[in-house]
Amino acid sequence: MSDAYYNSSIPDFVNEAPEAILGKLTLRHHHELEHQQRKAWCEQIRILQDQFLGLLHGHLFFELIIPRMGKRADCVVILSDTIFVIEFKVGSTTFDRHAIDQVHDYALDLKNFHLGSHNVHIVPILVATNAKSDRTEVDFAADCVATPLLLGSTEISVTLLKVANQSEGMAIDCDDWQASGYHPTPTIIQAAQALYQKHDVEEISRSDAGAKNLQSTSRLISEIIEASKREGRKSICFVTGVPGAGKTLAGLNIATSEQRVTRMNTLYFCPEMDL
Repeated sequence: MSDAYYNSSIPDFVNEAPEAILGKLTLRHHHELEHQQRKAWCEQIRILQDQFLGLLHGHLFFELIIPRMGKRADCVVILSDTIFVIEFKVGSTTFDRHAIDQVHDYALDLKNFHLGSHNVHIVPILVATNAKSDRTEVDFAADCVATPLLLGSTEISVTLLKVANQSEGMAIDCDDWQASGYHPTPTIIQAAQALYQKHDVEEISRSDAGAKNLQSTSRLISEIIEASKREGRKSICFVTGVPGAGKTLAGLNIATSEQRVTRMNTLYFCPEMDL
C-alpha cells in the first residue's frame, strides 16, 4: 500500500526544501488544486519540519490512502513499533467531534483492512493548529488502537517520542509495511459460498475478531436459540463490532449450520448493508 502523495524518511523530509515537497504533493494530486489545500500543505510541512528537527529515525507519509474508506489521511508517521495517523485542522482553535471521529475512523480502517497494520499499535492524532493540547496521554483499546489524542501544533514531536520510547515491540519495517496491501474480510457472497461448501469460519479468509471469537459468538447465539425454543419465548440478539470484525460471518455460520437447516423459522439474519 504505497499510494501516498509523498513519503520519505523523517531525516530526509526535514532536510528537503519545502517547495520541493509541495511540488511532489501537487504532482500526485490529480484534481484541481484549490488555494485552501495548497495553504494547508504549506502549513503542515512547516509545522512538521520544525517539530521533527533532530529526529534521527522514522518515516513519514503525506496524503496516504486509507483502505476501504477511499480517503486520504493528512499524514501517517511510523516510529518504532507504532503507527501515528495525524489529521490537521489548520487554523482551528477547537477539537470538533466530527474531526475526532474522522481520524479515529482512519485508524480503525487502517487496523482492520491493511495487512501490515493488523498487529501493531496505532495512535490517531487530531492537530488543531491554533488550539492548546487537550488530550496527550495514550489509552489503547483492546484492539491496540488508541483513543484519539488532541494536540496543538507545538506538542507533536514530544508526544510521538514519548509513545515511541514506551514501546516494547519490534520496530516496524517500513518497506514491508508499504508492500503489504488491502486485506479485508470476505464479501457476503464469498463467505456464503465457503460455508455452503461445508467449510467453517476458521477456514474463511481473515476476519479481525479471529476464529475463536467467531465461534464463541456463534455458540452463545445458538444457546439463546435453543433456550428460546424450550421456553417458548422470542429473543433478539444484536452482534456489534467494527467493520471487518466478522459479524456477517458469525451470522452466516449460524444460519448454515446443520442444526439450523430445519429450524430457519426461528432465525432472522440481517447483515449490515455497508459490506
